[in-house]
Amino acid sequence: MLGIILTGHGGFASGMEKAMQQILGEQTQFIAIDFPETSTTALLTSQLEHAVSELDTQQDIVFLTDLLGGTPFRVASTLAMQRQGTEVITGTNLQLLLEMVLERDGLSSEAFRLQALECGHRGLTSLVDELGRCREEKPVEEGI
Repeated sequence: MLGIILTGHGGFASGMEKAMQQILGEQTQFIAIDFPETSTTALLTSQLEHAVSELDTQQDIVFLTDLLGGTPFRVASTLAMQRQGTEVITGTNLQLLLEMVLERDGLSSEAFRLQALECGHRGLTSLVDELGRCREEKPVEEGI
């Protein structure tokens, strides 16, 4: 099973992990690593390297990060470029995390990336858009 390492600023990773566990329960091949204000780039690099070594090294790995260009993204990207079968996805939201944890079995890191991007885009919507979509889906009945 593909491994997932979730990381982000402050308590992003542990908070998302807690929400995921509330909904889906404990997950294997999943590690969450926070990047609090008191941390350093060197410490985060060490933590992510350790997380990679803890996962099944025969499987692909995906890093899920919070913010494009932030330290967790940059460190994950550096590590991903050194290891084949590794992807980095940023802008992670709870819907993406939940769906992809459930769908990851049998996916390569590349297939995971493509599916996750689609899922993340689908998960970003608004009440107005969803209400409009519901109206569009109702069949129009022919009148007399």
